Amino acid sequence: MTKVALVTGSSRGIGAATAALLARKGYAVCINYLEQREKAEALVAGLREEQCIAMCQQADVADRAQVNAMVRKIEDELGPVTLLVNNAGIARQQQFQDVKPETLQRIFAVNVGGCFHCSQAVIGPMLHAHSGCIINISSIWGSHGASCESVYSSTKHAIIGLTRSLAAEFAQSGIRVNCVAPGVIDTDMIQVLGPETLELLRGEMPFRRFGTPEEVAESVWHLAEADYITGQVLTVDGGFLF
Repeated sequence: MTKVALVTGSSRGIGAATAALLARKGYAVCINYLEQREKAEALVAGLREEQCIAMCQQADVADRAQVNAMVRKIEDELGPVTLLVNNAGIARQQQFQDVKPETLQRIFAVNVGGCFHCSQAVIGPMLHAHSGCIINISSIWGSHGASCESVYSSTKHAIIGLTRSLAAEFAQSGIRVNCVAPGVIDTDMIQVLGPETLELLRGEMPFRRFGTPEEVAESVWHLAEADYITGQVLTVDGGFLF
């Protein structure tokens, strides 16, 4: 049976590193994107040059119809999804009193709704096959909370709860559901903090450096292949929060 992976939000950062590693490990991979079409297509082209099987598909994971259409396209071209990595997510740093209802709704729609929509879209064939794996990308701020990140932290906490609930529900069907909670990873998302804050933050790291997308990808790969692990949250933060 062909191993088929859908990695949401994978045109750059952690998602791109994860999609690339999975493709090199033998998965047929779909790179999902919303706006970064050129980056997604460049990643696909590069992987195909390495003789990997890859495609890309635009979809807003907050939109169930778009997710369903994307999954149908993947099934037509690659086969049923056997590994779903719910990576797509957005964040916005704001003081709690300044958060607008539309900001709250959009971040929850993408971060939590996206996990729901994508998981529901791929679960049918997994249940039929009594096999499959879902890996959700949360954050250390989902278990610890962060100042000026009330909405983002809330969504990432919800993802941890969803992971554990689905793991319990699907275990008897042979489907594993786990979660990776990255710490401060060197991606575009942290650049909004500014150079001074980043330097101070780096000084607080036990390894005196930020994590890399590739290191998070390795953790996803580990959980994808670990047949007796389900319902777990793997923290990848270099010991930042003990």
